[in-house]
Amino acid sequence: QVQLVESGGGLVQAGGSLRLSCAAIGRTFSNYAMGWFRQAPGKERQFVAAISWRSAFTYYAGSVKGRFTISRDNAENTVYLQMNSLRPEDTALYYCAARIPFDSATIFDARKYDYWGQGTQVTVSS
Repeated sequence: QVQLVESGGGLVQAGGSLRLSCAAIGRTFSNYAMGWFRQAPGKERQFVAAISWRSAFTYYAGSVKGRFTISRDNAENTVYLQMNSLRPEDTALYYCAARIPFDSATIFDARKYDYWGQGTQVTVSS
């Protein structure tokens, strides 16, 4: 069992930055691939970014590539999402998620993740 706790969300103006954190409690964090997803009101949960267990591979949704950066610190059991050049359309509840095994073909699929946090709200004003 892995418990995930997100933090770092908030209200920011368009063009601003936020850094989300996700702390993992429980089983060996370094065994898990980690992902960030987001869900806006009335919309489906959407893949944002993912990182393999040793940070060898990272993946991004096209809408955030070049603006967001995912990283992890296995010694601190934490995964991060640095978000720059934020836009109003980035407004959503952001979730981190964990999965085993790592599979690049399904890294974008929320159904393949085993554990989820409660989410942290990001609101970008225009």
